Amino acid sequence: MSPIERDRAREKRRYEKYQTKLSMREVEARRNKQVLGIVLAVLLVIGGFVGVSLAMSKDSKTVASGQPIGQASGQPTGQATPAPTTRAVSVAGCTAPPKVPTDKRTGTLPDKKTAAGKTFIATVTTNCGVITIELDGTKAPQTVASFLSLAKTGYWADSPCHRLTTQGIFVLQCGDPTGTGGGTPGYGYGVENAPADFTFAPGTLAMARTSDPKSNGGQFFIVYKQTVLQDATGYSIFGKITSGMDIVDKIAAAGATPADASGNTAPLQPISILKVDVAEKKA
Repeated sequence: MSPIERDRAREKRRYEKYQTKLSMREVEARRNKQVLGIVLAVLLVIGGFVGVSLAMSKDSKTVASGQPIGQASGQPTGQATPAPTTRAVSVAGCTAPPKVPTDKRTGTLPDKKTAAGKTFIATVTTNCGVITIELDGTKAPQTVASFLSLAKTGYWADSPCHRLTTQGIFVLQCGDPTGTGGGTPGYGYGVENAPADFTFAPGTLAMARTSDPKSNGGQFFIVYKQTVLQDATGYSIFGKITSGMDIVDKIAAAGATPADASGNTAPLQPISILKVDVAEKKA
């Protein structure tokens, strides 16, 4: 073999060796891409499972009860179950509620002696039926005296129950003629007869207030399912529902709207107090 042929043979071997390396690199690159694709797919699947698990965990948690009522609105806190923003629900026995009053209503705090040691029966007529309440002037004389005075002056006539809570805290709140949750009769007084264990049984009638313990006024709430309201000062229990609790239960079952600008979660089925009549219970 001539020197030229030997050089050509040597160059050919070099070229073939170089092509072999290129082919091996291409094969390795394709394999790496395949491995990377598999790893990414596995990570996406794992991420999806983690996301679903976290979402399920979050949904399973309930809202903690026993939080103090809000300063601005004077009402127990509690998150309402999401519901349509419309209030077209029609509960059997309910009629169209009256328009929200626009007149300014105030009162004067009466002497608690007017109710002390006595029991009263309040007949609350609503657009959804009559609710009867027994008021305990022995355990909560100032609260009951205030309730009697406001009832006799027509303070609550045509006033809407502006708030329904359906998670953690289970109450229907009424007593504000403005329907905003911020209305008061122009006076306040302290807490009476607060439960030592912070527990409110179904059918309990209690006063709503702001964070100020002396801000009890005209707003009250009816408990429709056992509720715990933990607060150092507590909330005044001054009565219990003796009939008509089924009305409250039906309103609660219909659900509540999402919170409005004032933080109120109104009942989807509107309920308003038309009038309140009170009489002393005779022995």
